[in-house]
Amino acid sequence: MLKGKIAKLAVSDVRFPTSLEQHGSDAMHANPDYSAAYVVIETDDGLKGYGITFTVGRGTEIENEDGRGEKGHSEPPRSGMKRGHKKEMLKEGYPAYTTSCAWLGYSDQQLTQLCSTALTEGWTKFKVKVGADLQDDIRRCSLIRKMIGPENSLMIDANQRWDVAEAISYVTKLAEFRPLWIEEPTCPDDILGHAAISKALAPLGIGVATGEQCHNRVMFKQFLQASALQFVQIDSCRVGSVNENLAIMLMAAKFRVPVCPHAGGVGLCELVQHLILFDYISVSASLENRMCEYVDHLHEHFKSPTVIRNAHYMPPKDPGFSSEMFDESVQKHQFPHGEVWRSILEKNGS
Repeated sequence: MLKGKIAKLAVSDVRFPTSLEQHGSDAMHANPDYSAAYVVIETDDGLKGYGITFTVGRGTEIENEDGRGEKGHSEPPRSGMKRGHKKEMLKEGYPAYTTSCAWLGYSDQQLTQLCSTALTEGWTKFKVKVGADLQDDIRRCSLIRKMIGPENSLMIDANQRWDVAEAISYVTKLAEFRPLWIEEPTCPDDILGHAAISKALAPLGIGVATGEQCHNRVMFKQFLQASALQFVQIDSCRVGSVNENLAIMLMAAKFRVPVCPHAGGVGLCELVQHLILFDYISVSASLENRMCEYVDHLHEHFKSPTVIRNAHYMPPKDPGFSSEMFDESVQKHQFPHGEVWRSILEKNGS
């Protein structure tokens, strides 16, 4: 039994200026700076633990001050880890989709270039940010669909932009591009609104994906009971710890709804890869309609970065939760006194 006691706790406001190149831009966040409240806990016998909560810049200081909310506890996992599934993951990895090609603020030229590169790298599943302007979205979805062809998967994400009636009308007009799902079509707390959208879009073969903003397992239970989503999007930082995410995955398995986690951000890909492997090996034992988001930004700041091979997450080989950042990265990107932010603020005259 470990006998060490917590001797030190350090919290850093770490922000990356992704807004400078429109990385992460969507219908609700035009100029996000991907950021994190980064916590290091040290015991009196020298052990360290690392934790991250992702933000888009403004609000990180709140996370630094705030405690965790409603905590989850895990139900006993289904017995019988299947060796064949474990070997399959070690050899082939877990299927991923990319959001990196089609942020809302990207030009058509940039979108085309990134999509073309992704296709050569083996990507077959693409997500497009939508919701700000219908005609613009029709043009961008048309461009992406023509590039990836009819056999590859296309998803769209509105980041909560619409009300219920607007979501149904808007997505119906994008149905010609055959999106697999519409993600966060309306307020993330509106469970019955999502149910209405799901029912309206079902004849079009378009599912609803949501969950990255759900703050506890009870909300997920109600979404599942109301048939308000067809894809469960857990987030590795949103709910109360790994345990609560395990409970959500077990509920999703009970309702036979696939788990397709939200990732990207600062460290979210590094964290969520552990959850998807557990889901496949110990809970669902299925890859049907399952994939995990991948965003190709900021992995270089982590000591155990995500490894993608042929558009699949490869199982991490280092111990731990893959959340430790390089000290140099943390120091340079501390807000507002780190080297990177001092330079930016001086240029802006702040």
